[in-house]
Amino acid sequence: MRNVWLIARREYLERIRTKAFLVATILIPVLMGGFVFGAGYLSSRAKASAHVAIVAADAQFAQDLKQQLESGRHSSMTVDLATPSPETRSALDAELKSKSGIAGYLWVTPAAAAGARPLFAYAARSAGDATTVDTLQSAVQSVLTRERLNHSGIGAGEVDALLAPVTIDTSSSGDSRAAYAAASLLFLLMYMVIMLYGMNTARSIIEEKTSRVFEVMLSTIRPEEMLAGKILGVGAVGLTQIGVWMVAAGILGSTNLAASFVGSGHVPISLTQIVFFVVYFLFGYLLYSSIAAALGAMTNSEQELQQLNMFLVMPLAFCMLMSFVIVPAPNSTLARVVSLIPFCSPLLMNLRISLTTVAPWEIGLSFVLMSLTILAILWVASRIYRVGILMYGKKPNLAEVLRWLKYS
Repeated sequence: MRNVWLIARREYLERIRTKAFLVATILIPVLMGGFVFGAGYLSSRAKASAHVAIVAADAQFAQDLKQQLESGRHSSMTVDLATPSPETRSALDAELKSKSGIAGYLWVTPAAAAGARPLFAYAARSAGDATTVDTLQSAVQSVLTRERLNHSGIGAGEVDALLAPVTIDTSSSGDSRAAYAAASLLFLLMYMVIMLYGMNTARSIIEEKTSRVFEVMLSTIRPEEMLAGKILGVGAVGLTQIGVWMVAAGILGSTNLAASFVGSGHVPISLTQIVFFVVYFLFGYLLYSSIAAALGAMTNSEQELQQLNMFLVMPLAFCMLMSFVIVPAPNSTLARVVSLIPFCSPLLMNLRISLTTVAPWEIGLSFVLMSLTILAILWVASRIYRVGILMYGKKPNLAEVLRWLKYS
């Protein structure tokens, strides 16, 4: 254990004294917080502002739709009106192909029978302009509803009252936007630190292989002790950095500063979230740094490591994609299953804990599965490491790696 402690201490002191550590400690949470809170702030105040044309034979419907799009709650569009004709369609199509002008036009075909709805077709300059399409759908739905209520004999005042926006009080369960911002911030921080410190473990091994320090150290220290010391030392640096971030998050979350960016109420980063974040980081780091150590032992340069880092990136990228499924439905069957996958638990189970109440048996099962996976990966990584750190030259293929596992 003394050798493990000496290696871990050396790794810790080397990294914590660098300017890069100080810069990352300050910049990463600032950038992540700016990204999350900035995106939330902009999205809460963003309005669709495209320039579109409405082509409809019903002048009253077109005028009502124009008013809805130009002064709606979530839109401030510029709207031109036109009457349908072959010349109108040709002119609008030509304008769409030009570099300036309207972003699209909505063609309204009158209903074929009494009581039926008109048909709507939208031609856009950009096929990816989903915001404008969503705004048009919402506005058309609102105008059609208003017309139907008017035809039923309901007065304009009553129609306005029926269609007025509804405000839901969520103060009893916490501000939903603030909770989402806090959960997203913790998720992105977890993603960054696991990736960052996993890759740091691999780079540390490559640096020492390049300088041939290993050959000297192996005369007095066993490879397993070096691997354990390296993982513990780099992990302690990450834990120090996370400790600083969590203290800052706790202080920031108890003030109105962050809440002013996302809405009312305090940003709910609770003590429970902080504790689970630290624990899941430890498990996630051990899991991914073990893989990174094996990758570092198999490679001789940063370029070779880049070719193999997909083994670290792919599971984390999968977690990023699944986060979009989990946020709206954190207790769905899919969310429960993927959050129990050991490679995903540090990010996805922690995300679920930030968003909802997770059953204790699910949390316990995730720790059991992660522990078993870490032991299995450490067993494989230690054998690859024992042989790989002394191998130079050509990068080993899968057959050679399997032989290392057999002989070591």
